[in-house]
Amino acid sequence: MLATATPLLTRFWYPVMPMAMLADGPRPFRLLGRDLVLWVDGEGRPAAMDDRCCHRTAKLSKGFYSEGRLACGYHGWEFGRDGTVLRIPQRPPERQGAMRMGTPAYRAEARYGYLWVALDEPLFDIPVFEEEAEGFRRIDEFYEVWNCAGLRLMENSFDNAHFSFVHRASFGDQGHPEPAKLEIEEHPDGFLMITEVPVRNPEIQKKVLRMENDETVRSMRGRWYMPFLRKLRIRYPNGLSHSIVTAATPIDDRTSQVVQFVFRNDTEADAKAEDVIAFDRIVTNEDRDILESTDPDVPLDQAGIEFNMPSDRPGVLMRRMLAVVLAREAKAA
Repeated sequence: MLATATPLLTRFWYPVMPMAMLADGPRPFRLLGRDLVLWVDGEGRPAAMDDRCCHRTAKLSKGFYSEGRLACGYHGWEFGRDGTVLRIPQRPPERQGAMRMGTPAYRAEARYGYLWVALDEPLFDIPVFEEEAEGFRRIDEFYEVWNCAGLRLMENSFDNAHFSFVHRASFGDQGHPEPAKLEIEEHPDGFLMITEVPVRNPEIQKKVLRMENDETVRSMRGRWYMPFLRKLRIRYPNGLSHSIVTAATPIDDRTSQVVQFVFRNDTEADAKAEDVIAFDRIVTNEDRDILESTDPDVPLDQAGIEFNMPSDRPGVLMRRMLAVVLAREAKAA
């Protein structure tokens, strides 16, 4: 499955950029091979449009804000959130107002500090994370491009067999490579995986967990949301809850914009955000190094292409569920 060759992927929400990055002007972003301009109107509402002015095709991301509108940097044509041309500076005042010209616009929402975009009618809503309602603090961790397919990153996030090897320098125990048992509960938009994993507790993790034991247990509830979003809620024996939200927003077939933030039920006085990020940075770098060596074309039908072992069950289920939705939507089209 290549992202740009899979039309169904336009029907999901993706976090594409921190809202804070749009404060001073529009920014470009490529989603599923499509060049977009992202911006915020005068009321603070986000917008996403094709990054082409309908006048002479200049990139609107080279424009600027003008009284709550997006102005093209070439001739100053001004656009509303729906892509409609609202003002042409070269015209007299009596000929201004909404016009029958415009640039294609897409669904855009602000949630969890990010602008989310859906290129077509979404199959499911943006997930609601209970940690926000429970008053957890949110720490923004990473916003960076990885050279791997989103589905590879998602499978890795639910793979209990890789800890002992990929993370052998951080928390993995290479002396006990047997993957922890797991339970899976299917949902229309993905699944919930429940598992408990014994791990090493290195010095840098002791600091952010406030636990002196050399080993600990992660009680994990991993929620996969189609196609490339997961939330992993980890509970430790001391009551600490650390929930990692990771999205692999598809830029094109070979690259993903990785968005990661965490929710925690402690305070900055308990564990500094920079220390939390520092440990998760070690872990994500280990994942990134191996994932960027994988093939971006992920086969949904693995027969004779990729072989499996029992601990691959979550990844196999992802592929199967995506294949079912693909077939269903193709039949309905």
